[in-house]
Amino acid sequence: MTEQDGTLPRYTTPPSQADIEAMAERGLAAIPASLRRRIDNVAITVEDLADDATLDEMEIESPFDLTGLYRGTPLHLRDSGQIARAPDLIVLYRHAILLEWIETEEDLEKLVRSVLIHEVAHHFRFSDAEIEALEAGPA
Repeated sequence: MTEQDGTLPRYTTPPSQADIEAMAERGLAAIPASLRRRIDNVAITVEDLADDATLDEMEIESPFDLTGLYRGTPLHLRDSGQIARAPDLIVLYRHAILLEWIETEEDLEKLVRSVLIHEVAHHFRFSDAEIEALEAGPA
């Protein structure tokens, strides 16, 4: 790879949690406004890897197999009379995302956006077709 042909990787060191958070924020901003307005009370955080309790709960053996997780009450299960509740949470797992990035050579920004979209889709209870349509939107 050479600088002249523009094929140098964007990162020469592993992106930090802050880098992944910034990519997630840009990915969230790319979601259509009509959906983004309905993602209220949802926090997005980045952790290095899922903990053992989460892996056990999800029945996943390796923490590198879990790139993201939605924790909360999907919109279709909410009760309009519900009083204050804890915010929903989308967790992106940095090391698992970076491993997938290395293995697939996919653009990291697009990969983070894809993981984010899949987790947002759980919030809305989207079908696979709806997820694909959302991912096909502007990058």
